[in-house]
Amino acid sequence: MAEQLVRCEPKLYWKYVRVEGGKTVLYAELIKALYGTLKAGLLFWELLSSSLDKWGFECNPYDTCVMNKMINGNQCTVLWHIEDL
Repeated sequence: MAEQLVRCEPKLYWKYVRVEGGKTVLYAELIKALYGTLKAGLLFWELLSSSLDKWGFECNPYDTCVMNKMINGNQCTVLWHIEDL
């Protein structure tokens, strides 16, 4: 997911990306605490789904926490649960 975010918005995300143990990770600092509230899950879903929609992903009609996009003839699927991608 970190790599996809960098491809979509390199100027915004590149400075937050690191490679650790062979995996690409993205770090961010939150302005407010996000975990532990019911509203946090909804806010995360709204932000992530609207960003993915802006980048051309389409929401799965059977599960609103799954979005798909065809990239160079291959399907890219983003799946999340609450605050976990």
